[in-house]
Amino acid sequence: MLKSRPMRALIPAIAIPTIVILLYFFLPGLKEQPWTALRIGGAFLALVGYILVLTARIQLGKSFSVRPEAKELVSHGLYSRISNPMYVFLDLMVFGLIFVLRLYWLLVVLAVLAFFQARQARREARVLQGKFGQAYLDYRNGTWF
Repeated sequence: MLKSRPMRALIPAIAIPTIVILLYFFLPGLKEQPWTALRIGGAFLALVGYILVLTARIQLGKSFSVRPEAKELVSHGLYSRISNPMYVFLDLMVFGLIFVLRLYWLLVVLAVLAFFQARQARREARVLQGKFGQAYLDYRNGTWF
């Protein structure tokens, strides 16, 4: 089981750019469209978001889980200022990709994703507060959002 842990972090790190590259090459007409300032800006946002999502995932370490669990209170790195940096930067990455791929209808999907992330973040907050009590409340008071 210990050998599979690094793979769980590596799979999204490889899958995300692979999917984006495949979309770029196989969505009809996308390659032929000009690289406008909006598209270039979107690529920049997507790249920054991707790097920061990976950074947040690495900083989360063994505390990462899909279901809300309270293994340890991670409060260093990106987590020292943002309580849910993986959600924030995933949204930034998707927002940028919407402009790169020119799939503006995905803004609706992004809004739905943000809704479910906010709901999940509230669940995670309850679990963390239940385990860490005042230490978690102090941490939350020290983060931007």
